[in-house]
Amino acid sequence: MLTLKEMVSNDKKARFVFYRDSALHYETEDGFIFPVPIDDASSATFGAEEKAMLLMRYIRIQLKALHKAKQTQNVL
Repeated sequence: MLTLKEMVSNDKKARFVFYRDSALHYETEDGFIFPVPIDDASSATFGAEEKAMLLMRYIRIQLKALHKAKQTQNVL
């Protein structure tokens, strides 16, 4: 799995893929899909394509959630 830095470096983009469960789901150029809760959007505008760096907060949250799920699965 790529690191956060690798996903957002070199001006990489993230593209909107779908909306589900009150979240916009984006996909990085590397194929990593992550949600952006619309509650966080407030009055911001989210385009169909954004710089991945601008969405780094949400990528980080999803990476942590996946890491935690993997650790839990390994314990079971």
